[in-house]
Amino acid sequence: MKKFWKNANFALRSGLIITSIFLIIGFVIYLIPHNDPFMFNTYDPKLGSSSEHLLGTTSMGQDVLWLLIEAIHNSLVIGLIVATIGTVVGVFVGLLSGFAGGALDRILMVITDTFVVIPSLPILILMTSLMKGTSTVILIALVLAMFAWAWPSRQIRSMALTLKERDFIQTARFSGESTIQIVVTEILPFALTWSLSNFMNATLNAIASESSLAVLGLSPANLVSLGNMIQWARERNAIFNKQWLWIGSPIVATIVMFIGLFLLITGYNDYLAMKRGR
Repeated sequence: MKKFWKNANFALRSGLIITSIFLIIGFVIYLIPHNDPFMFNTYDPKLGSSSEHLLGTTSMGQDVLWLLIEAIHNSLVIGLIVATIGTVVGVFVGLLSGFAGGALDRILMVITDTFVVIPSLPILILMTSLMKGTSTVILIALVLAMFAWAWPSRQIRSMALTLKERDFIQTARFSGESTIQIVVTEILPFALTWSLSNFMNATLNAIASESSLAVLGLSPANLVSLGNMIQWARERNAIFNKQWLWIGSPIVATIVMFIGLFLLITGYNDYLAMKRGR
């Protein structure tokens, strides 16, 4: 670990620090017992910053700090679920398609290309509109994950096509290993590094997609997320009421989170490039 930190570039270190802070907020501080921040009139409305309410309260009597912590938690959960499903499914389909070839390759690529060319935004708008007010964090993540696996599958297939002609793959095939065994034990290790980079990128895209839907007023009304926090503050005229902490905190948190993930992705890619150059 010390060697990794010593060799890591500035972007990778900064991204790790920022992302770790958000993970601690979303999954450690979030566990501290507190009142449900979604409940209205828990506190006096429109309070300013104080020792009791560091970021004040909303016009509905909610504590902004705990609302923000829950929003970070839910946004991260959505991002991680979408990234996990998209990466795992994409890697498996891409490797299997590229290595198997033939009819299976053509069938899988037809399905993959269908999800690639279908415009995801209208579908997401339709599905979230139908589920508005009734869906959960898991359900909205599954909806976003429907379109998160296609591009990774395409990319990993290209990697599989280059690896399948290597000598060690031919040796494994002649030794009697099945297609699944070869994909898992021989080819998958080569895809793990790429998969980690794709996982971080998919997390960023998922959070951005949910936030965009929320700001458009299309995210579930019962979901406390960074995008919904901004939308609720906008609907309640937080700017005109000069409740800067209410509308400003989710905006700043979203920007900093995106910067952290972006630095993590670019820094990690540069770190891998440096290692390959050695």
